[in-house]
Amino acid sequence: MNKTDQYILKIALPAIVTNITVPLLGLVDAAIVGHMGAAAYIGAVAVGSMIFNLVYWVFGFLRMGTSGMTAQARGRRDLTEAVSLLVRSAMVSLTVAFLLILLQWPLCELMLELIGPTPDVRPLAATYFYIVVWGAPASLGLFTLTGWFIGMQNTRLPMVVSVLQNVANILVSLFLVYGLGMKIEGVALGTVIAQYAGLFTGILLLWRYYRRLWTGQRFSLADRLLPITPFLRVNRDIFLRTLFLVAVNLYFTAAGARQGAVILAVNTLLMQLYLLYSFFMDGFAYAGEALGGRYWGASNRPAFMEVVRRLMRWGLAVVLLFTTVYVLGGMPFLHLLTDEAMVVEASSQYVAWAWLVPAAGMLAFIWDGVFIGITQTRGMLQSSFIAAAVFFACVCFLIPLWGNHGLWVAMLIYLLMRGMVQTVIFYKRVVNIGKTR
Repeated sequence: MNKTDQYILKIALPAIVTNITVPLLGLVDAAIVGHMGAAAYIGAVAVGSMIFNLVYWVFGFLRMGTSGMTAQARGRRDLTEAVSLLVRSAMVSLTVAFLLILLQWPLCELMLELIGPTPDVRPLAATYFYIVVWGAPASLGLFTLTGWFIGMQNTRLPMVVSVLQNVANILVSLFLVYGLGMKIEGVALGTVIAQYAGLFTGILLLWRYYRRLWTGQRFSLADRLLPITPFLRVNRDIFLRTLFLVAVNLYFTAAGARQGAVILAVNTLLMQLYLLYSFFMDGFAYAGEALGGRYWGASNRPAFMEVVRRLMRWGLAVVLLFTTVYVLGGMPFLHLLTDEAMVVEASSQYVAWAWLVPAAGMLAFIWDGVFIGITQTRGMLQSSFIAAAVFFACVCFLIPLWGNHGLWVAMLIYLLMRGMVQTVIFYKRVVNIGKTR
C-alpha cells in the first residue's frame, strides 16, 4: 500500500463510520415511538423524518461546495481564504435555516399534501415537524462544519460529532419520553437538542484544532463575504444537480407505489442494499473531495491523477466485495428486515437487480467526489440532467413492457449514465485543463 492509498484510507474510513451512524438518529426515534402503543406515532416520525431528509438533501450543497473550495485553498496554502470560506458557508447556512423557520407553515402544509398521510398521522407529523424545524440552524451549520473539516483533510472530527450527536439523541429522547412522560413532542425535542449538541461540539473542535488560523488575522465581515459569487455559483450547480437526483428517487418510489403495497415494500427493502453500499462509497468520495481538491489547488497534476487512479481501484474493490456479499447474503439480509412472506417471496424475483447496483453506481460515486473537490460542479449538473432525462425516457418505455423489472433496469441505466457522462467530461474537459496548470 503506497502513501496515496494511506491518505485515502485515512479520510475514507472515519467518513464511512460517520455515514453508518447517521441513520441511527431516525432509527432511535422509530424505536422509541414504536413502544408508545399507537401505530400513528410510528407513521408520524416516518413522515416527519422523510420531510427533513428530503429538505436537507436538497441543501446538501452547503457541505459539498464548502469541502471542494476549502480543499483547493488548502492545496494553495491560502489559509486566509480557507477561513473566509468557512465564514461564507456559515452565513449562507444560517440564512437558509432562518428562511426554513420563517416559512415553516407553508413548507409543512406543502410536504404533507405531497406525502398524503392518513388523518390520524397528519396532526402528529405536523407536531413533529414544527418542533424539529427549529433544529435547522444546527443541522445546516453542521453541513458547513463537516464540509470544511473534509476540505481540511480531517474526517475524524465529523465522526466524533456524529457519535456524540447520536448518544445525546438516545439519552435525551429516552429521558423526555420515559422520564417526563412526553410523547411525540419528546422524540422531536430530543432530536433538536441532539442537533445543537452536535453543532456546539463541532464549534468546540474547530476552536480546539484550528484556532491558530484565526490568530493574527484582521477580521472584516465585508472582506470575508465580498468574493461570494464563485461560492454561490458552485452551490447553485450542486443545488440544481440535487434536484434531478431527488426527482429520480421520488419517481422511483412513486412508480413502485403505483404497482401496489407489496412492490413498494420490495423496492424499499432492496434500496436498503443500495443505501448500505453508498455508506462505503461515500467515504471514498470524500477522499476524492479532500485529496483531489488539495492537489488540484496546488496545481500538482501528477499527484491529482494518482489520487484518481487509486480511488478507481478502491472503488472496484468495494464493488467486488459488495457484489459478492449481496449475491451470497442478499436474501438472508432481507429476511432480517421483514418476516412478511409475500414481500420476501416477491423480493426473490427482483433481488438480482440489486446485485448490479454496486457495479452500476461506482463511477458516479467516485466522480462526484473528484468533481466536488475540483469544483467542476457544472459537469456534475450536466451529467445528472442527462442521466435523469435518460431515466424518465426509459421508464416510459420499459415499465409498460416489464413492470417493476423495467423500473429497476431504468434505475441501473441512470446510475451508469451518470458515471459514463462524468467520465467523458473528465477526460475531455478536466484533464485538458489540468495540463495547463
